[in-house]
Amino acid sequence: MSDTVIVEKIDQWAKITLNRPDRLNALNVEMHLALRAALENCECMRTVLITGSGRGFCAGQDLGDRNPDSEDWPPDLGHTLATYFNPLVRLITELPMPVICAVNGVAAGAGANLALACDVVLAANTARFIQAFSKIGLVPDAGGSWVLPNRVGLARAMGLALTGDPLDAPQAAKWGLIWKNYPDEELMPAATALAANFASGPTAAFAGTKSLMRAALSSSLASHLDSEAEEQRKAGRSNDYAEGVRAFLAKRSPNFRGD
Repeated sequence: MSDTVIVEKIDQWAKITLNRPDRLNALNVEMHLALRAALENCECMRTVLITGSGRGFCAGQDLGDRNPDSEDWPPDLGHTLATYFNPLVRLITELPMPVICAVNGVAAGAGANLALACDVVLAANTARFIQAFSKIGLVPDAGGSWVLPNRVGLARAMGLALTGDPLDAPQAAKWGLIWKNYPDEELMPAATALAANFASGPTAAFAGTKSLMRAALSSSLASHLDSEAEEQRKAGRSNDYAEGVRAFLAKRSPNFRGD
C-alpha cells in the first residue's frame, strides 16, 4: 500500500492519516487511490477517523504537476473531479458507519470540502478552512458549493467562496460548519475518544441516522416522516434496541454489538 496514507485499525475503528506532510497533504493521483482503497477496506469497522500528518490537514489538489505553458494544457478538471474527487466524496458520505474528521491544520480547497463531507468534523483552534478556488480562477468543488450554503446559509457561503478568505476553527464551529473546536493539544485525544465511543455504539442505528439526516436536505416533511417510520421499524427489530431497553431497565450501560 502507498505510504501517502497510513491506516491503523484499533479495536473496531480505523484511523486514516493523510501522509504527504511536505506538501501539506495535497492530493495527487497516488494519494487519491490510496485513500479510496483505505476507505473501501474499512467496511467492517464501526467508526472511521480521518486526519492529516504534519502541520496541515489537506491543501487540496497538488498543483505541482500543473504547467499552463505545457503542450497538454488545459487540463480537463471535470474529468479529474469525476475520476478522483467525486468518488471520494460519495464514498465518505455513503459509508454506513460514522466518519469523523480531525482537522489538525489548514484545510484548503478540495481538502476543506473532503473534511466537510465527513459526518462529524472536529478541528484544532489553529486550523483554518479556506475555499481557495477563486484565488486560482476556479469554482468550489468536491461538494463545496453544496455543503456551504446548506451548512452556513447563502450569504456566508458566498462570502467564503468569492473572497477565498480563511475561516478559523472557532468561527467555523460558531457558524455550524463543523461540530467542535479544541485547543491543538486536545484535538486528537478528543477525536480518538469520540471514535472509540462511536465504535461501541449501535452501529445499525447510526447508519439509519446518517441516511435520514442526509435525505432530509432534499425531502419534504411528509415524505420524510414515512422514511423515519421505515428506519425506525428496522431499528426496532435490531438486537441493539433490545439490549438498549434491557440496559435502561437494569440501570446499566448497554453493550451494543452493532446488529
